Amino acid sequence: MTNQKSEFQLDHTVHYVNDLEEAKAAFQKHGVNVFHGGSHKLWGTHNALAYFELTYLEFISVENWETAKNPPEPNLIAQSALTYLPEQEALSRIAVRTDDLDAVSDSLKGSGLDVSPIKQGKRTDSEGRLIEWRMLTIDGDYNGLLYPFFIEWKEADPERLKTLQQKGLTTHPAGDISLEKAVMETADPEAAVRNWHELFGFETISPVEIQLGGKILHFKKGTAGRLTELHFQTNNSALAGTVVTLGSGRYVFAHS
Repeated sequence: MTNQKSEFQLDHTVHYVNDLEEAKAAFQKHGVNVFHGGSHKLWGTHNALAYFELTYLEFISVENWETAKNPPEPNLIAQSALTYLPEQEALSRIAVRTDDLDAVSDSLKGSGLDVSPIKQGKRTDSEGRLIEWRMLTIDGDYNGLLYPFFIEWKEADPERLKTLQQKGLTTHPAGDISLEKAVMETADPEAAVRNWHELFGFETISPVEIQLGGKILHFKKGTAGRLTELHFQTNNSALAGTVVTLGSGRYVFAHS
């Protein structure tokens, strides 16, 4: 792949849950702001979000089971909710932000991967505002580890951040919190890092770590084959040392 590591960012993570209100409450009791995002009417899902600057957590739940099972516009990320729910509330994939999704798509042609066409995404937020993006998904896995997906927002990063800040969505009652590291569990961490570097041009900083815009992807040996943990830093001494467990996902807060 063409080396594009300077433009790649960890955009967000996906956690499938049965009840958005329960997910919100699990974090809000620790002073972490989680708010209702909106509905994906064509996919049958809806979400709740927690922002740490532009990087965010996305909790996805099924809003309409009939639409989710027979979507007019199928989407791998939304349809994966049916793989896990209701039995397993699982952290799943990461979304990687790029400002040139067409280049990503072109670079993956001939890779042998099951790459989707670039699709338009949209949802309305709680204020009725239309949020739009383009995305590209990769079905399947490498040695059991789910691939990331890629997203390009219609609005440029500075404008998106300004809007989020003006709405107060990037601030938390607990104070300053930053997402530092995402932990991926796979049978062969070093092989997975090499594979993602070769396919996507991600920057490797150790045999088991990738860096995306200052955020670390740490690959550890295990059987889950997906994202399992997220690590945060906070200046709040009460929050530091807290571990929030939601389904099979762990959210670890440490003192900055």
